[in-house]
Amino acid sequence: MDTFELDRDKIYFSEDKLTLDTDEGPVTRSIGAWLNADPVRIHQMIIREKILQVDQVEVFNPLVSKLRRADPAYYKRIMGLRVMIDFPGFGNDIEAKIPFDNDPIAFYKWWRKGKHEDIVYLSVANQFRLFQKVSLMDPKVMLKKDIDFVKNF
Repeated sequence: MDTFELDRDKIYFSEDKLTLDTDEGPVTRSIGAWLNADPVRIHQMIIREKILQVDQVEVFNPLVSKLRRADPAYYKRIMGLRVMIDFPGFGNDIEAKIPFDNDPIAFYKWWRKGKHEDIVYLSVANQFRLFQKVSLMDPKVMLKKDIDFVKNF
């Protein structure tokens, strides 16, 4: 059986073959098949480890779509403030970053008090940024635990 070792300098397309170690030993698949078999691993190789380069249109865009269905929690974490949301006052879905940056009080109320934490993942750093902005603008809308978070950061 032929093996197709990772070439860090190559840009991979969906039909290109790649051999990866799995629990069952080395397995060779096309990149397109790897997207279906283990999308999280492929995403981590591209983004976190930066050892796999892929074509944006043919591989990366479908990968992000597959991640949404295959592992919604992972997808939410990687998207962060880039996730599209249905936010009051906008006719269409918008990136969460827009109200986060432009109207932190309304975003805070929607996210925390509206119980939308399960839709938009905020890292600890982004929670601090949001809570700090809101505490400077209108601290009385904040929950006590969030005020304490800013004080103890």
